[in-house]
Amino acid sequence: MMAAIVLLHRWLGIAFCLLFAMWFATGIVMHFVPFPSLTEAERFAGLAPLDRTDARIAVADAVVASGITDATRVRLIRRSDGLAYVITGPSRLRAVRGSDGSDAEVVSSDVALAIGRDHARNRGLDAAHATLLAKADYDQWTVPNGFDRHRPLFRIALGDAAGTELYVSSRTGEVVLDTTRNERGWNWAGSVLHWIYPTVLRRNWALWDGVVWTLSLLALIAAVLGAALGIAQIRTRNGRPATPYRGWHAWHHVLGLAVTLFVLSWIFSGWLSMDHGRLFSRGQLTGSEAGVAAAVPGWTEALSLERTPLTSSVWEAEWFGFDGEVYRRDRLALASQKLIRTKDTSDARQAGVLSAGEVRGLTSRLAKDCGIPGVLAGNDDYPARSAVPSAPVYRAHCGELWFDIDGADGNVLQRLDASRRAYRWFYAALHTLDFPILMAHPLLRDILIVGLCALGFVFSMTGVVIGWRRLRLSLTV
Repeated sequence: MMAAIVLLHRWLGIAFCLLFAMWFATGIVMHFVPFPSLTEAERFAGLAPLDRTDARIAVADAVVASGITDATRVRLIRRSDGLAYVITGPSRLRAVRGSDGSDAEVVSSDVALAIGRDHARNRGLDAAHATLLAKADYDQWTVPNGFDRHRPLFRIALGDAAGTELYVSSRTGEVVLDTTRNERGWNWAGSVLHWIYPTVLRRNWALWDGVVWTLSLLALIAAVLGAALGIAQIRTRNGRPATPYRGWHAWHHVLGLAVTLFVLSWIFSGWLSMDHGRLFSRGQLTGSEAGVAAAVPGWTEALSLERTPLTSSVWEAEWFGFDGEVYRRDRLALASQKLIRTKDTSDARQAGVLSAGEVRGLTSRLAKDCGIPGVLAGNDDYPARSAVPSAPVYRAHCGELWFDIDGADGNVLQRLDASRRAYRWFYAALHTLDFPILMAHPLLRDILIVGLCALGFVFSMTGVVIGWRRLRLSLTV
């Protein structure tokens, strides 16, 4: 039995020692430089104010013009080529012109470039030398599935000092991503390697998922075998534990014992990052729950909201259905909005967010035995954040099932059953050390992550040396 463990660990170690070293090194980079994304603050800063004097068709007419019969949300934005409604359904989205409902999909490179320039200037970025680089479905920074409904994407280089590049959706004409030279460079040494994220593989989600899940599982098996072998090989010398090895093997044994708990928990939780519903629930609404939470509103009811006109201080307007009513939220600033509903079209509503009572009306239809929703604390063990910084997130406890709902726009942010709550600790806490006590001391957390990953890297490199020597010996025999 021991001989089999030694043999299996040896060859799995040779196969995965470089992968282990890469994961630890890139994990340090990822902790400080996340994968590029367009933050809500950046997106909002790129908006242009709406002009209430511009003629526009009614929201219900825009929905009809879009052809999306199951539309659940509509946004009104100003692009460089005029007002546009962005209509969103469960599986697709489409933009139509605010003036007459005609198709507002972006097909012209010149229009995409103008949109990119306007977005950049609104954010205070230098767009004097902006040029269109490409129009493509995928590149290294747009492989995530969240961009599927926006493909193909126009990539625009601003030519500024930071090397900023913007991506404009051909479907809606919105900027959906930005990257900088610094982000791209560090991510080649971070996320791309860590997630095994080359475009040719990641664009096929099912293939990428299967490959990385399998490699992670084999790496976990190698780590477990190594831990078992390392503990079994401990010897006693002068009443003290000692290693029977010499040279690189001794370093590998001693370092391995020192970082065993961290390596096992980190590789195990890293494997769980690829779980995607295999062992734990995915935190997504069931079909029946989604039917309640994202029920198609009666868009003709939105006509009553027109009695409260948009003001010149509105940067974006959104209409959405919530618990059988249609709401409109006027974005006044990143952290400020006005929310009106069909049953209350006066300016008397000052809160600007959904109330706990309104949220309870929805959650009582999502599940049984739901209590009064409470506002989620900023340091909650199961965190959720609204896109609007000042807006509350409500949590409703429905027995063992919890729902987190954004008070700003009514979106269900999390569905937490017992399985999903367990996953939060087995994956996120073990892999990113976001335990509450460490989150309260970010510098200590940084030091621990960098220090432990550095030890894991050094330990892995001893395995690389041993593996290389074993391979050379095998090839010369």
